[in-house]
This record gives sequence, C-alpha cells and structure tokens, in this order.
Amino acid sequence: MALIEPGAEAVLPADAVALVPGTRALRIAQCRTLALLFLGYASCYFCRSNFSVATPLLVEDLGRRGVSHQDALIGLGWLASAGVFAYAMGKWFLTGLGDYWGGKRNLLIATGGATLFTLLFASSSMLPVFAFAWVGNRLSQSIGWSALVKVSSKWFSYARYGTIAAILTCSYLVGDAAARQSMSWLLERGVGWRGLFVFGAGVAGLMFLCNLVLLRESRTEEGHAEPAVNPRNVFAGRAAAPHTFLERVLPLLRSRAFVTVCLLGFATTMVRETFGTWTPQYLHDFGHLSVSRAAAMSAVFPAAGALSVLLAGWGSDRLGPNARALLLIVGLAATAAALLVLMSVPPGAAGAVLPIAMIALVGFCLLGPYSFLPGAFALEFGGKQAAAAASGLVDGTGYLGGVAAGSVMVWLSQRFGWGAMFLSLAVVSALATVGACYLYAQNARRLAVAVPAARTGP
Repeated sequence: MALIEPGAEAVLPADAVALVPGTRALRIAQCRTLALLFLGYASCYFCRSNFSVATPLLVEDLGRRGVSHQDALIGLGWLASAGVFAYAMGKWFLTGLGDYWGGKRNLLIATGGATLFTLLFASSSMLPVFAFAWVGNRLSQSIGWSALVKVSSKWFSYARYGTIAAILTCSYLVGDAAARQSMSWLLERGVGWRGLFVFGAGVAGLMFLCNLVLLRESRTEEGHAEPAVNPRNVFAGRAAAPHTFLERVLPLLRSRAFVTVCLLGFATTMVRETFGTWTPQYLHDFGHLSVSRAAAMSAVFPAAGALSVLLAGWGSDRLGPNARALLLIVGLAATAAALLVLMSVPPGAAGAVLPIAMIALVGFCLLGPYSFLPGAFALEFGGKQAAAAASGLVDGTGYLGGVAAGSVMVWLSQRFGWGAMFLSLAVVSALATVGACYLYAQNARRLAVAVPAARTGP
C-alpha cells in the first residue's frame, strides 16, 4: 500500500481508512522516538562528566604518588585533550556512517562503547590504560549526536527542526547536570572515583538495551509517510542522491554559510568544553568549595543552558527563517561580556556566589544559540541525504577547538591565573560574534533569492 500523509483518510475508500496510520498514532510514535533519543544521548554524559567530577580526586590520588598539584592538572589536561581530539576525528570521519547504515546503529555504538570503555577506565590504575579507555570512550561517543540528527530527519518535518533540535540538545545538558548532581550525592556518601565510573557505565548500558529493543530508524517503518525536508538544503534540485562520502561532503563545504557554521562551532565548543571540563576544579581551587559541593555547583552551567536551549529553539521556529543567526549574534556578544565579568572576580568572592552566578549566565547566553550549529543548521543544510555528515562536520570542527579546553586553557590558568583563561575565552566569543554577523548576512542573501515554500506537516 502506498504511504499516505495523515489527513488524507477522507478521500480513501472506507475499507482503506483503517489501514492508514492516523495523526494520533504518528504523534505517539514521534514522542516515543524523541524520548529514546533524548535519554540515550543523555546517558552518554554519565560516562563523560564523571571525568570532570572526579578530577579533584584523581589529582589527590596522583599527589599521593608524588605528582605535584600543577603537574597533575596539566597531565590530566593533556589526557582530556587527547579524548577531545579523538572525539573530533570521530565526528569528521565516522559520523557519516549514519547516512549509510542508519542513525540507530550509531546510537547503539555510542552507548555501548561508552559503557565498555568506562568500565575499563574504572578497572585500571595505570595512566596508559586510562588514556586508552578515555580515548576509546570519546571516540565511541563521537557518533552519538549524529544518530539523533539522522533519526530526527526521518521522523520530523523541517518546519519543526528548531524545536526538535532544542529538545534533543537538552539531552546532553540535562544528562550533564543530572550526572553531576547524582555523582555529587555519591561523593557525599563516600563513593570514590571508581564508583562514579561504574555508576555512569550502568546508566549508559541501560539505555543501550532500551534503544536496541524500542527505537525505530524512520517513521516509514511503522507505515507513516516520509516527513517534508527543507527545500533550501544544499542537495535540493539534484537529480541523483549522493552515494559516496565525498558526494555528501563537497556540496556542504562549497557553501560559505555552512563553512561559517563550522567555524562558529570551533569557537563555541572551545568555550563550552572549557567550562564542562574545568568548572569543578575552578570552584574547588578558586572558590574554596569541597569536591562534592563543587561537583554539584558545576551543574548550573548545563542547567542554565538547558533553559536557554528550549527558549531559543522555540523562538527560532517562530521568529523567521534568519532568527537563528540573529540569536547567535546576541548570545555570543552577551557571552563575551559575562566572561569579562567572570575574569574580574576576586578569589573566594562572596563564598563563590558571584562566580557561580556568572558561570550560569555564560551557560544561558552560550548554549542556546550554540545548539543551532550541530542541530537545526546541520538538518537544514544536509537534509535527509547528508544530515549525519553535516552534523559531523560541524561538531568535528567544533571539537578541534575543544582540544584547547583540555591543555591550553588549563596551562593558562596555572601559568597566569584563572582570569587569563576567561579573558582568552572572551576574545574567542567576541570573534565568534563577528562570524555570526557574517552568517546572518549570508543567510539573508540566500533567503532573498530562494523560492518561498510552504512549511507544513508534523
């Protein structure tokens, strides 16, 4: 039977109406898919935030072995950078596999790999094994986000990309915040860093099983019609669908607007990864908070970001086709201003209340607009043909910038103080604001020559 959009039942014979999936069934299936994607990717952050939360404990453990505080931090920073570099390479060269074998398989590899490599990390006491396990963990997780993007392109109309990408972006922000809060609770009850890693592996393993059994690759597998795609994606109007990696990537790289999105990902990921990696250590050293308290308070960054993402995603679908670029300009400019304030905070100020407030403000200003880059923008440029590849290119370029978060940023903080680190991030944010202005102009030019198209369908 031919696939028919919901709403067409009225023109069908009576005996055929019962065979056509209704709108209500589609909505239920979409909600189930969204929940599985959300929780699956959120679980990966229980195998990522554990390193950040456990850093003060790892520093103390290395100190008992004769390693100085500064050397231990720099060593762990290089380990974090190696993981981020592997993550970036996976984004560039592995995420496109989702365009061949589907996003579900990518998500299963991400959650399954995170589980196994996190258990390996917890079972060892040797730095080389730590490095192998952490790099393997990050490499496995590198294809996770593209899985969400790919599956979403087969379940939702492009008219909903902003909202869907915003909800899915909250998966890693909520997962990050939930991981830090739950691990703070475990630390208060005397659980060591190995226990944190085993706990994270258990959460990711559970979601691996749930997605293995319940997730469907596309809505056509359940008898629903294919969703509408953006008529302005870079593959629109092509006679043949792309089949090779180069056929998917080259049209994207020829688009100046898409390359600008990638460069903005480089800058914003550098800021995001710095806060995600070093906030607990900063609050422990600079704010004089306990390890468990610093872990709990570090959750304000992703928590504030989750609120920002929902507001930005909801607004971007309603404020016009160029609203995302405009929100990027405003958010990045505000991020630079907040970082300058954070730079000037004196050590131990007001019991770390002001630093925590500024960290939350940076999260709110940065993460909402940031979520557009590997989410809604990747979906719009890649369409169904190359959604995973587009997301991988944006995220991969971004995490090349994130490499500096582990090594360069901690070196700055130890050599010149935490203020120098925040100053450098403020400069990066200011430059990104200029790039967002260029993206706004590029999109305005594209929209001026594009043929208007109706944006309909669930």
